[in-house]
Amino acid sequence: MNRTEFVFAIAIILFVAFCLGWFMHWLVQRFSRVSASGDMSEMDEMARALHEAEETRDQALAYLQQREAELTGQISQTEAELRAAMEGLREARAEAEEMRTVVEAQNQGTG
Repeated sequence: MNRTEFVFAIAIILFVAFCLGWFMHWLVQRFSRVSASGDMSEMDEMARALHEAEETRDQALAYLQQREAELTGQISQTEAELRAAMEGLREARAEAEEMRTVVEAQNQGTG
């Protein structure tokens, strides 16, 4: 093998190595692109799930605020009714005490 044949043989070997390297690079890019698109669909699904969870949380917060307002109103109404009932009871006790005093006075006058 003379010098020219040796140079051509080395050139062909290097060219084949270059072609194999390029082909392997293309395959790796192809497969990584497939997994990236799979990852993107997974990311889209996660983003959609996160958005739905945020909407559900917002609805739950709105419901809780509405329910809290209703319960606060009911508590205020119940407290007002309690105050009215306590006032009525106080008046009834005072009236009963007056009646008891009158009855005792009548009993002492007749007895």
